[in-house]
Amino acid sequence: MRVTTVTGEAGATVATTVAIVDDHEAVRLGLRAACRDAGYEVVADTADVPTLLAAFDDPAVDPPKVVLLDLSLGDGSKVTDNVRAVLATGSQVLVHSIADRVAAVREALAAGAAGVIPKSSPTASVIAAIATVARGDALNNVEWASAIEADRDFAKAQLGRREHDVLHLYASGLPLKLVAQQLGIAHSTAREYLDRIRAKYVEVGRPAPTKVDLLRRAVEDGILPGLDAEAGDGRR
Repeated sequence: MRVTTVTGEAGATVATTVAIVDDHEAVRLGLRAACRDAGYEVVADTADVPTLLAAFDDPAVDPPKVVLLDLSLGDGSKVTDNVRAVLATGSQVLVHSIADRVAAVREALAAGAAGVIPKSSPTASVIAAIATVARGDALNNVEWASAIEADRDFAKAQLGRREHDVLHLYASGLPLKLVAQQLGIAHSTAREYLDRIRAKYVEVGRPAPTKVDLLRRAVEDGILPGLDAEAGDGRR
């Protein structure tokens, strides 16, 4: 398998690094050119995830900020395994696939992918999506919503009323201390509710370790509207 590594033009430092995983060479070449034209540094393009991971075995080599990942690869690998393997390196995953693979998109989102952008999207939309994911923001678009709404088996966490209120306020951007004040509860109690919320999402296979993840879960479950809202990237 070929792994191509490049640097920014004239040795310039490029803030956003990208890797591309797709088993169609023409797609990889097209995405590489588009990313380069947008000023991104494409550090690798491969036909499968194991080859990508091998490229970053050297601890001195930083993984990319965003991995543009096709859902259906020729090696027969599973979507969930691919997404989790990439996330384990510290990279964010942006799914790039045809829009009608709803079940696979749902699996990718449940595994922690930051969003989905169809292969039919204009290049400008793909570039904008990469920028959103690189910032640590949730990518909430029509494809994301359609994948969830079309899959009746998408497991919602069964949150209690107070847990719902805590998630709504916290995922909207309020610090936990202000969430507690607004709800008239102790800060420690609000923290306990947040721990329960995260535990319930883990139970249904949709972990939410960061505030951005909780924003995604709140949007997915209809607790917050599907807007490109910004949330902090850190843990509580």
